[in-house]
Order: sequence, then C-alpha cells, then structure tokens
Amino acid sequence: MAKKESASSMSGVKVRKSTGYKIFIVANTLIMLGVVFFTLYPFIYLVAQSFSSERAIYAGEVSFYPVEFTTKTYEVILSKPDFFIYYKNTIVYAVLGTLISLFGSAILAYPLSKQRLVLNKFFTPFVVFTMFFAGGMIPSYVLIAQALHMRDTLWAIIIPGAISTYNVLIMKSFFAGLPGELEEAASIDGMNAYGIFAKIIIPLSKPVLASMFLFYIVGIWNNWWGPFLYLDTKSKWPVALYLRQIIMGATGTQEIGVASEEASQIAANVRSCCMVLTAAPIICVYPFVQKYFVQGMMIGSVKG
Repeated sequence: MAKKESASSMSGVKVRKSTGYKIFIVANTLIMLGVVFFTLYPFIYLVAQSFSSERAIYAGEVSFYPVEFTTKTYEVILSKPDFFIYYKNTIVYAVLGTLISLFGSAILAYPLSKQRLVLNKFFTPFVVFTMFFAGGMIPSYVLIAQALHMRDTLWAIIIPGAISTYNVLIMKSFFAGLPGELEEAASIDGMNAYGIFAKIIIPLSKPVLASMFLFYIVGIWNNWWGPFLYLDTKSKWPVALYLRQIIMGATGTQEIGVASEEASQIAANVRSCCMVLTAAPIICVYPFVQKYFVQGMMIGSVKG
C-alpha cells in the first residue's frame, strides 16, 4: 500500500516553475513574436500595397491591409498572354534545373563524404576553393556564349550555377553522418556502389534533399541576371526577368497594355505586384517541404 501511495504521489507531483524560468518564457515568447513580426511585415506590406490605390500609396496610408482596394495592376499584368509563357519558361527552368542540381550535388557530395576513398583530401580543397574564387563575369560570359555555344538556350540558365559548393558541403556532412554499417551490410549482400547510393543513401537523405530542393528552386526561380545576359529571344525569358523589365521601365506602360489614364496607378504599385507574383509560388511550395527542410538543416549543421 505504501509503495502504491508513493508511486501515485510521484506521478501526481507537478514541477514548480521558478520565477526566473517564467520570466525567461515570457521574454523568449515576446522576442520570437517580434522576430516573426519583422520577418512577415515586409511581405504583408507588399501584398497590401499591391491591392491599394495610387492615392493611398502616395499618401502613406497603407500598412497592414489594402486601402481603397483595387486589382488594376494585376489585371493589366495577367491580361498579357506572354506573361503565362514566361511563367511556363520559369517552371521548366526551375524543375529541370533543380533536378540537375540535386543530382550533380549528390553525386559530388557522396564520394567526398567517404574519407577512405583515394584522393578524397586532394579533391575536397578544390571544391571548397570554388566557393571563394570565381573567374568573373567576362570569362564566364565568354565560356558560356563562345566556347560552349549555349547563348540563347535554356542550358545557359541551368548549367553555369547547377552545383552550389555550400549545398555540396551540407550534403557531404549529412552523408558522413549516415551509419556506415548499412553500406557494409549491403556490400556484403552483393550490392555495388551505385546500388548502395540509389537504394540506400538517397531514400535516407530525404531531409537534406528537400532542403537542397528548396534552395535550388528558389535560386533558379528568382534568377534574372543569367537570362538577362544569355537570352536574346524574348519568348524564352523567365517571369523574373519580364517583371524586372517592367519594374525598371525597360518595357513601357503602353507595351504591357496600359491605357494612359491607368499609367499612374500601375506605376504606383507595379513593384509590389511583381514581387508578390514572383514570391507566391515559392511560398506555396514551402509548407510541403518545411518538415524535411528543418530536419535536414539541423542534421547537416551539427554533424560533419
């Protein structure tokens, strides 16, 4: 009976939180709410401004919600048939480029994570070297446009930045943290190195692959500099370059189908509309990879 009473008393005991701990919880909550606010506010402001009237924007009345709601700028931009061609181009570049980048980064990071391989310590410094030193814009342009003849092709957008050294190092750390016993067991069963990589390593690497997927697809989706340099045909532009040209005034309001009386409204919030149209698809993708993204980044940063 005494044992039962002691057990029940132990199970019913509530740990008393000290005053210092309560203060820490309150302060930590306030700080995190502040971080969330300052992180989300710029985007909330852009969305609100993109749906606000010209008068409200110039009067500084827009903050958290649209003032004098209007969708005129969105209607003008989305009414152009070419806009969806640019979006289609962006999707093709982003999907194909991300797959190539993931494949290239994985097959480079995996052997670098194996210390037993010959010349591992010889090649790793060369990979890290590329993170800090590059040939520069002019040599890169000559290489892509003249030596490789990729100018005005999608490969000029995808190939030059296909592999990020930073992402390779993260994947290398993740691969190095996987149990070596799994590979040894598979090798004893007769599986070769390619089978081990495809059937064991890749399925176990979903967190880091999801993280790299997000990094690569965001980079390609927002890339306008590469297309600006290498694409001559306007029908091959990605949407980021098209919206950038609108923002910078390279395409006039008459060219995008704006009547003279609507030009001032377009000029007032075209930047906000373009940023929302560019960021919205990536924001929609992020919730699906958030779990793997956090897990992959934590493992990749701790182990290695």
